[in-house]
Amino acid sequence: MDALFEYSNRLIAGVSTSFTRYLYDQINWKNRLIGIVGPRGVGKTTLVLQYIKNHLDPRHTLYVTADDFYFAKHRLSEVASNFVKFGGTHFIIDEIHKYPDWSNELKLIYDYHTNLQLIFTGSSVLDIKKGSADLSRRAVLYPMQGLSFREYLLLFHKIEVPKLTLEEIVTRPSSVISVSHPLLLFADYLKTGYYPFALEPDFDIKLFQVINQTLESDIPVYADMNVSTGRKLKQLMAIVAESVPFKPNMSKIAEILSISRNNISDYLLYMEEAGMLLQLRDETHGIRGLGKVNKVYLDNTNLVYNLAYENPNKGNIRETFFLNQLRVHHQVVASKNADFKIGTMDFEIGGKNKSLKQIKTVGNGYVVKDDIESGFLNTIPLWYFGLMY
Repeated sequence: MDALFEYSNRLIAGVSTSFTRYLYDQINWKNRLIGIVGPRGVGKTTLVLQYIKNHLDPRHTLYVTADDFYFAKHRLSEVASNFVKFGGTHFIIDEIHKYPDWSNELKLIYDYHTNLQLIFTGSSVLDIKKGSADLSRRAVLYPMQGLSFREYLLLFHKIEVPKLTLEEIVTRPSSVISVSHPLLLFADYLKTGYYPFALEPDFDIKLFQVINQTLESDIPVYADMNVSTGRKLKQLMAIVAESVPFKPNMSKIAEILSISRNNISDYLLYMEEAGMLLQLRDETHGIRGLGKVNKVYLDNTNLVYNLAYENPNKGNIRETFFLNQLRVHHQVVASKNADFKIGTMDFEIGGKNKSLKQIKTVGNGYVVKDDIESGFLNTIPLWYFGLMY
């Protein structure tokens, strides 16, 4: 175990704590079994290492990654038992989804070592209710997504902007905190600002690796798919990427991909859970996973720019951004009168020349415009909605 401790201490010592993600302060770190799940590349590993560095004693804390070669011959429960014997109090397991029979191992550790805190990270396709051990009554799960525009401003440009609620944005659109030249910064965010690793070289290459690993490894392993099915997922994602946005025709997709029509909704749901797609459902049955799917988008605008090679559709980018940012704290559904509905509010998304015509007869309607710096009455700049987390 010495090698595990050496690796753990080196990573903890090397992590920067100058910037923390929105989820950091929302987690109740006192829970005994905490799960942080989300797509690849959004900063889950950094977040747990920051927590260790800020609050825990490294002498009694062990961080491991589940795909470490050490676990080819040793079980997680075995490591936990030895760790507790030497005074261990906090066991952090990264990328738990890469460990076979992870749910049983976590259950054993949780039940046998009542004074040991367990924190794990995993793919967002991870289902703690699936498998031989149901952890849903033990684990507290926290979903995590990529950077908001507000977080991007702080991480990339050292510009600090307060968080805003949806109510603050719609009730006083002319007095939102100002940012110098927001449109230039916003345009950059839409292309390369959603993933923290955009600060590193070769962002495009790394983003393609995230996409490929998610579609060819994470989802097939989780859903017991074969390799050829993983390729079908990539084809399906390419179809969505080329659309503006995509209105699903299950029969047509089945014909193009040469697969059963009955499998397509499952594939779309897996890809949504994995952070590759967004599905907008109708306003009557807006509960996630239920109801008719109205439109399908790529999960975030960075994916749009990197997968829609030739002239990405601006309308698609605007809608993708709005849906991506608002879903963190709100249930967003399709509107009969506009593009989106949140509670009693309708939102129509467009460019700076978008008229109020579409929401003229809507009692609680708003026009969200791209390419404008400030708002007035019920006209709100699109970039404001990136300041909510």
